[in-house]
Amino acid sequence: MSTTTAPGSASFLSGRPLRVIAAGILLVNGMFPALWILFTSLKTEAELTAKPITWIPHAPTVQNYVQAFSDQPLHIFLFNSFMVALLSSALTLFVAVLAAYALARLNLSYRGLILSLIIAVSTFPLVTLLVPLFEIMRALNLLNSWTALILPYTVLSLPVCTLMLVSFFEGIPRDLENAAMIDGCTRMGALFKVVVPLCAPGVFTAGILAFVNAWDEFLLALSFNSNPSLRTLPVGIQLYQGEFAFPWPVISAALVAGIVPVAILIVIFQERVVSGLTAGGIKG
Repeated sequence: MSTTTAPGSASFLSGRPLRVIAAGILLVNGMFPALWILFTSLKTEAELTAKPITWIPHAPTVQNYVQAFSDQPLHIFLFNSFMVALLSSALTLFVAVLAAYALARLNLSYRGLILSLIIAVSTFPLVTLLVPLFEIMRALNLLNSWTALILPYTVLSLPVCTLMLVSFFEGIPRDLENAAMIDGCTRMGALFKVVVPLCAPGVFTAGILAFVNAWDEFLLALSFNSNPSLRTLPVGIQLYQGEFAFPWPVISAALVAGIVPVAILIVIFQERVVSGLTAGGIKG
């Protein structure tokens, strides 16, 4: 005996209501933590610990932001994080573009093996790499410097960025490069003057992924830099807590200060990121 599905249920499962519900769940799941941190940063300590819990602050205050910058050198933490993330993402993009172009265009004998190794390396837990990376940085006398973070962040972001760019480069017709080289361009010139501009959405997406990964990283930043003037934001935020006190409103204000730059970056390049994420999975 065959079974039939009611038209109403079929249209609901495949129609707009389910998509709206799913989008709502994703929005709440993504926005609630950020909103909670924002509201906490605008509360006083007394209101935060009061019962019943108040979701929205009754008397918003910016004193927590003033205290966040006065208790710790938050501006130095932000500057260090920005410079480390910017330099590491720039270096990651440069190396990833060259590696992805070689994998996409050159007739490498072990291309499949190389791609498999790249995927395998990207799955290593960071904690397993901590000691080897620390020993390398110490042997090179790079501890307590931006370089001690820039180089490892580049290595950690390279697999994902390279794999992403390979799919983009494979979608660019070879005829465009050949035409550029006939007109006098070298292969490197064709890469950076023709291929990279055509893959701009993918390049921007890979760069932002590398930037965010470096901006949020905590373990290496804590282990490789003990100089207070070189601390990055994730390490600096932990300094706000005392031995017996956790000033959550002040900590939340520092967190908001760390979220805002990344949020602005994503908003500015939103269209390129979205087109890069969607175009990377579609060929033909």
